[in-house]
Amino acid sequence: MTTANFLRRALLVWAALCVVPGWSGAAEALPKLDLRPLWPSLVVERPVWLGEAPDGSGRMFLAEQPGTILILPKNRQGLETNARSVFLDLTFRQPYRDNEEGLLGVAFHPRYRTNGKFYVYYTQHDPRRNVLSEFVVSKKDPARADFYSERILLEVARPYGNHCGGCTIFGPDGYLYVSLGDGGGADDPHDNGQNLQSLLGKIIRLDVDAQTGRQPYRIPPDNPFLGRGVAARGEIWAYGLRNPWRMSFDRRTGQLWAADLGQNKWEEVNIITKGGNYGWNRREGFHPFKEPAPAGVKFTDPILEYPHHPALDKKNTHRPGLSITGGHVYRGEKLPALRGAYLYADFAMGTIWALRQEKGRITQNAALYVPPPGTAPRNVASFAEDARGEIYVLTFEGRTNGVVCELVTAAR
Repeated sequence: MTTANFLRRALLVWAALCVVPGWSGAAEALPKLDLRPLWPSLVVERPVWLGEAPDGSGRMFLAEQPGTILILPKNRQGLETNARSVFLDLTFRQPYRDNEEGLLGVAFHPRYRTNGKFYVYYTQHDPRRNVLSEFVVSKKDPARADFYSERILLEVARPYGNHCGGCTIFGPDGYLYVSLGDGGGADDPHDNGQNLQSLLGKIIRLDVDAQTGRQPYRIPPDNPFLGRGVAARGEIWAYGLRNPWRMSFDRRTGQLWAADLGQNKWEEVNIITKGGNYGWNRREGFHPFKEPAPAGVKFTDPILEYPHHPALDKKNTHRPGLSITGGHVYRGEKLPALRGAYLYADFAMGTIWALRQEKGRITQNAALYVPPPGTAPRNVASFAEDARGEIYVLTFEGRTNGVVCELVTAAR
């Protein structure tokens, strides 16, 4: 979708919201929140990831889509000038050409304190491809990565410039999970989502602490499709996804949550399970899409969907949006009324929601933050979580600039 068309659709949805009934109900116990900017003097460009190094230093690192990883100042409210401390710079490789390309994911190894390893997911061109690489911090300077330490673990060819996925996280099992979009193009024209011979449209799971022959990683022996030969890639953990944009593990339960962007009508939230088929491109949310599923194929339902337009949701169960951004289950201390709730947002509308669930059934769902009337919505590009479980919101402000915000109880 072009930027102009995207904005036009966003305005239509925003206008429709003015006549949609309130989104209240049993979920009113969830708090109303505001966004408070942090690092006010720091200029960042399209922030897509934020994380705390697991080395006890308390340092926060931020990834910019054009290709840099920064170390942020420790004073989050300060007015430091020239505060950009570059940890890794890949901009000369020009990963960011199309809107959804760039440096998209970063993950510190759980034993980063001792091995200095971290993992980066970025896009490349000529030919188009997604790249997953391992880097090591400089032995001489803990504030710099050793650029020449790069070890490419995986490259996946991609036919178009969109739907790159790119979330890169370690699970509680110590394995690396990576989300890959379906390769782009409307309606998944190459049927990658349902093709187990392709890594596109999948969540994959790798053991980066070992390797098999010339393969620079090991496939965990309990991966669900390992051992099927050429019929399926053993790296696959779950499939049938269009463009999973941000996933996270609940630090208390170990559940893996992922938001998947829809095509024309529905956005969805999924709890990812081993071997799960989430339906794309035979389904969009709960709804049939394209041709029917083959006989005997079972899809895993999303836990939640929301529409692109109020008219699609006959029961008025959820405020509309256009482009979902996945978040985290809140396990922090600052906002006790939010504990145990999963946060997610809409990039186009700037709305932030939360839901609670029990055994796959939603028990609460409400909007936590809605942009004030008459203000331009902040485009919520990503969420982040620090070592204490506090959650941050990364937004795009205008075409290039970005802001890191914390969540605070609303004054109004």
